[in-house]
Amino acid sequence: MTIVQLEYIIAVDIHRHFGRAAEHCFVTQPSLSIQIQKLEEELGVKIFDRSKQPVLPTEPGLQLIKQARKILNECAAFNEMVDSKKSILTGELKIGVIPTLAPYLLPLFIQEFAKKNPLVKLIITELTTEVLISRLREGRIDVGLLVTPLNESGLKEDVLFYEEMVAYISQKNIAYQKEYVLASDIDPERLWLLEEGHCFRGQIMNLCELRRSSKEGSHFEYEAGSLETLRRMAEVNEGITILPELATFDLTPEQSKSVRHFISPRPMREVSLITHRDFVKKRLVEALKIAVTHSLPEKVKNNLKENVVPI
Repeated sequence: MTIVQLEYIIAVDIHRHFGRAAEHCFVTQPSLSIQIQKLEEELGVKIFDRSKQPVLPTEPGLQLIKQARKILNECAAFNEMVDSKKSILTGELKIGVIPTLAPYLLPLFIQEFAKKNPLVKLIITELTTEVLISRLREGRIDVGLLVTPLNESGLKEDVLFYEEMVAYISQKNIAYQKEYVLASDIDPERLWLLEEGHCFRGQIMNLCELRRSSKEGSHFEYEAGSLETLRRMAEVNEGITILPELATFDLTPEQSKSVRHFISPRPMREVSLITHRDFVKKRLVEALKIAVTHSLPEKVKNNLKENVVPI
């Protein structure tokens, strides 16, 4: 039995396909299959049922894969202990970031992080909250940057900052004349929303109480895949959308005129760094946390947990 063989069976369990697992492990499919077969012969147990598509673990295979994850976690903990004795930070960190955060937060800290930690490799993927949580549990990513609270068992949430939610209003919309806005000022018929699957969509609906105030759900006609699309569509269609604060810092002076704050207490979203409870790359995570929090605009750093909108 080898560490590599354990890595291979976990890869097959994640991808449920020998070819994709081999690609993930940067080996040929025959090499991966041979190593798993050797392990099965050594143990005298079939780990996978190859007759099914997608490939599924056998009943004893499920238990062995679970134990394999524990063994690899202990190996990672051993390496982490060794690295902690060194003055140079090194390793690989796989990060999942939600789409409403990635374009605005990543540019703030990535370059500085890379400069300070040249031996650390960051692998970053944009993922919706649901997919991010799933991949975190499967061990396909190490850490997530997303909106909380999640109330997910087995996951640790480390709050990084609170981000104000603001209205972005077309100059042709009647609400543009207001200095501050209330949720009741937002006409659901003019509100542009993200498509299903984005937690920010749920927050907007909770903030504006759309489930109760909209007419026959007609606001669902207005959906988009990105905040930039929402902003542009609101501009040209006499509409309104809601933006997270970080998305407003690179607006032009003319675009900034369309930003309206809500009357106090201003709605906030809580942004956290999440890891699995068995996670071991603690020094890398701490370095990431420091880089993110240090890179934030002062306004965001000073936001308080006063009116966090539920997801």
